[in-house]
Amino acid sequence: MELYRLGIAEARSAIDKGEISPEELTDSVLGRIRTVEEKIRAYVSITREKALAQAKHAEGKKGNQALHGIPIAIKDNICTEGVRTTCSSKILENFVPPYESTVTQKLTEQGYVLIGKTNLDEFAMGSSTENSAFAPTRNPWDITRVPGGSSGGSAAAVAADMCIAALGSDTGGSIRQPASFCGVVGLKPTYGRVSRYGLVAFASSLDQIGPVTKNVKDAAILLNIISGHDLCDSTSANVPVPDFTAPLGKDIKGLKIGIPKEYFIAGMDKEVEESVKQAINKLESLGAISVEISLPHTEYAIAAYYILATSEASSNLARYDGVKYGLRIEGDDLIDMYMKTRQKGFGAEVKRRIILGTYALSSGYYDAYYKKAQQVRTLIRQDLERVFEKVDVIITPTTPSPAFKIGEKTDDPLHMYLADIFTISVNLAGVPGISIPCGFTSENLPVGLQIIGKHFDEEAVLKIAYAYEQATDWHKRKPEI
Repeated sequence: MELYRLGIAEARSAIDKGEISPEELTDSVLGRIRTVEEKIRAYVSITREKALAQAKHAEGKKGNQALHGIPIAIKDNICTEGVRTTCSSKILENFVPPYESTVTQKLTEQGYVLIGKTNLDEFAMGSSTENSAFAPTRNPWDITRVPGGSSGGSAAAVAADMCIAALGSDTGGSIRQPASFCGVVGLKPTYGRVSRYGLVAFASSLDQIGPVTKNVKDAAILLNIISGHDLCDSTSANVPVPDFTAPLGKDIKGLKIGIPKEYFIAGMDKEVEESVKQAINKLESLGAISVEISLPHTEYAIAAYYILATSEASSNLARYDGVKYGLRIEGDDLIDMYMKTRQKGFGAEVKRRIILGTYALSSGYYDAYYKKAQQVRTLIRQDLERVFEKVDVIITPTTPSPAFKIGEKTDDPLHMYLADIFTISVNLAGVPGISIPCGFTSENLPVGLQIIGKHFDEEAVLKIAYAYEQATDWHKRKPEI
């Protein structure tokens, strides 16, 4: 078996036993990148020299570091000290952060090897990784199709074995949707579970960093490392961090799984629907009890999200003005410099969202749009809170269709936005959600199953995800590139 195919737990065990070395593992992953990266374009930057130096440093060392010598990719909107962090935008093309994000600092303390920074939709705004200023990423299962977004580079890199695991960020489904499209595991933790310090902000009340991995156990291992209260992030929750690997392998008999009728809709791909229903049957055969539920305000989630997220983006992206850092295009005066810099530096989708958000926040429209969207957000959260009084988790499809063709939806933003219809409510409510592989279409495209949990109950989500994963073989299938 090629070393690049290993997961975190397998690699850590092999390194601890002396069966492989960090340098051998890193060399194997770098070799895999050389072989397939040109076809996939999962990376913005490949940190070859840094990775080899870190692997060499780990060589011969013994210790209890959970990621000792293990190559991991980081989404390129998460700051890495001394390593370019572009957000896949021209405006930050040459930006090198002078500080480390909290999550990457925690990975460093656990001995990880930074293999590279992964591609994304510019400033994480998109569902296909076609909005990158550098190049679209391609789906390893079919390179004519998108990998999803905005963490498409992270999901594609994991699926193609170009890293052992990766970190992504999820604002409206940006970890779970590409995980579904690429046939890997993607976890969005509860809002506040993981520090956002060093994550370049898109929508601050929605963004959350999470793991993208080859299996559920690896997701739990990474979540153990990156979770915890952080004084550098005012939205970080001061709650206990359990061992997320502890519930894995435990019986799920008697656990109640809610099946929302609003998530099985007209126009949904029939093969996706069938795969998800078979997954529910499998969970029932393992002892889970399914309960039909209703989340009546789901239909308003997309509208509320695209007011709130664009409003926050409009505010957050005001800092890219050509004055302090990033791209600067000289103008006749200060205002002209601002306009030229932002016009040249931002792509079409980012401009669209800034305009939408600025309009929603403008005088005379704030109450009609932003305030109303916040009220709808409260109703969506209350829907989930009511349902969680009766069930332990909620089961849904991750996406209404498998991966679509590159270019298929770029001229229709609204159609593109609907790709996140099943994931957005999770972010609006701040609850955790995971996508795991649950089948393939007749065209050999992965299908994802979404498991949604209560606030700070990632343990239940991971427990059920692991039980399903171990009872099936979907996660073992690999694309031929």
